[in-house]
Amino acid sequence: MPEASQPVATFAAEPQAQDSVGFQTLLKKEVMRFWSVLGQTVTAPVITALLYLLVFAQAMSGRAPVYEGVSYTQFLIPGLVMMTVIQNAFANTSSSLTQSKIMGNLVFLLMAPLGPLEWFGAYVLAALIRALLVAVVMLLVTIPFVHLPLAAPLVLAAMFVLSAGSLAVLGLIAGITATKFDHLAAFTNFFITPLSFLSGVFYSVHALPPLWFKASHLNPFFYMIDGFRYGFFGKADVPIWQSLSWAAAFFVIVSTVCLWMLFTGYKLRK
Repeated sequence: MPEASQPVATFAAEPQAQDSVGFQTLLKKEVMRFWSVLGQTVTAPVITALLYLLVFAQAMSGRAPVYEGVSYTQFLIPGLVMMTVIQNAFANTSSSLTQSKIMGNLVFLLMAPLGPLEWFGAYVLAALIRALLVAVVMLLVTIPFVHLPLAAPLVLAAMFVLSAGSLAVLGLIAGITATKFDHLAAFTNFFITPLSFLSGVFYSVHALPPLWFKASHLNPFFYMIDGFRYGFFGKADVPIWQSLSWAAAFFVIVSTVCLWMLFTGYKLRK
């Protein structure tokens, strides 16, 4: 008798659209994963950001030109919040997927009745929850010391979702392509961290020389931080429609690439 064929790990061919149990389970798993180590996933980045705030607020106050009527400390806080959101949204999805691949338990997710869209939605939504938690804790800690106005709450919410969502999707792409944590560290060290620090977190780009001023406008993280800052002050280095357009375009591009990887099983199934 011929041998029975071995099952191949792949996505469910026809996931039940009406059944959200798989999506909810994966979402709960991802939330509980970072929730179980809050000291590492929330407390540590908040403390790091507050240390940046303490150092730069003392060193740069009165030296770095910012918006009229906005103190340097007020200017700095939204940038630090968004930088922390960007880094945590990326870390949540990328580390989770890479860890699953290295530990060998990714096959159980691939064989579960989960479609690519459910994967995509659960991972990104869990990253948004973590990013929101980090942002809220940071803002709550700074409220007693610095007053932040709220000029455009809808813009603030839109920039948060687009920015954190984009980096969560980018984290999925990094997690799919990485085969070990060294690859993930290279992605973080040579892409995420440099673009975060060169995005106008600690300064207004109008203070830069012409060459670097033009170069900063090619950095998508700059528009994320600048648009998020607009939500508080109603002022920004570029018109808000540019920030929203860049953030939305970046989200669409990375989402298209990520969904192609998920639907084709790129580096996920063999």
